[in-house]
Amino acid sequence: MSRPVSNGERVSTGTPWETIAGFSRAVRAGSLVCVSGTTASDQQGRTVCLGDARGQALFILERIRASLEAAGAQLSDVVRTRIYIVSYDHWEEVARAHGEVFSDIRPANSLVVVRSLVPSDALVEIEADAVVGA
Repeated sequence: MSRPVSNGERVSTGTPWETIAGFSRAVRAGSLVCVSGTTASDQQGRTVCLGDARGQALFILERIRASLEAAGAQLSDVVRTRIYIVSYDHWEEVARAHGEVFSDIRPANSLVVVRSLVPSDALVEIEADAVVGA
């Protein structure tokens, strides 16, 4: 995974989805940092950890961590996460991966089962909001 690039307010990881859909991986506005919904895709937009919801969640959480750092924040600043999964059967393994990363931080969280994600082989999508110094 390549390192995110920041222009001070917007962070990009360079994946094709950011250009196609016209969004930033993360945006900082004052002390607020919002990280876009993130799936487990590599720099070419290919899904990694195919068929492995836990692996995808851990990959995503690492990408979120790196994006926060590029925006001048850290995981301990996260106040809310939202998790989307495509199968109820994956909720516990994804929740446990989230718990490994956020066990001491304990942000507000939602976990929602959805019909599908983009790309179609993604099993998990996670977004996060952080307040620097929270």
